[in-house]
Amino acid sequence: MITIVTSHGDIVVELFEESAPVSCANFRQYAADGFFDDTVFHRVIPNFMIQGGGMPADLSHKETRPPIRNEAKNGEKNLRGTLAMARTSEVDSATSQFFINLSDNAFLDHSSRDFGYTVFGRVAEGMDVVDAIAQVPTARKAGHGDVPVDPVTINQVRTAD
Repeated sequence: MITIVTSHGDIVVELFEESAPVSCANFRQYAADGFFDDTVFHRVIPNFMIQGGGMPADLSHKETRPPIRNEAKNGEKNLRGTLAMARTSEVDSATSQFFINLSDNAFLDHSSRDFGYTVFGRVAEGMDVVDAIAQVPTARKAGHGDVPVDPVTINQVRTAD
């Protein structure tokens, strides 16, 4: 289990090690390196998702490791409470950023329309914290939309092992 310690409370996550081994190893390595410490959920869209894992409160981009292979064909679905890797329009572009689905978002799953977004875990405890984050006021900031007016900080991501 992984614990995402936020300014709004803890989110305990179960990783899907068997179906998304590359994404899980990537996430664990960023956590072990302390990369997520003092980053923020920089994109919050109610009834859709909250996204974080790559920017401090000033919304600068942290330097990441190389992108990983997209595992969206793993059979996992972007359902409420699942974690998925964020990426650009390039299929194999995910690095550190991830999002937590607030709704069932089937349009993000692997399909003939789009390769999809790799689901690599689920919230085991703390969905109330995720829902509270989803309700914070947002605005445009530093060229980004849907940014919390008051930063929602990821203080630390702790691994159980």
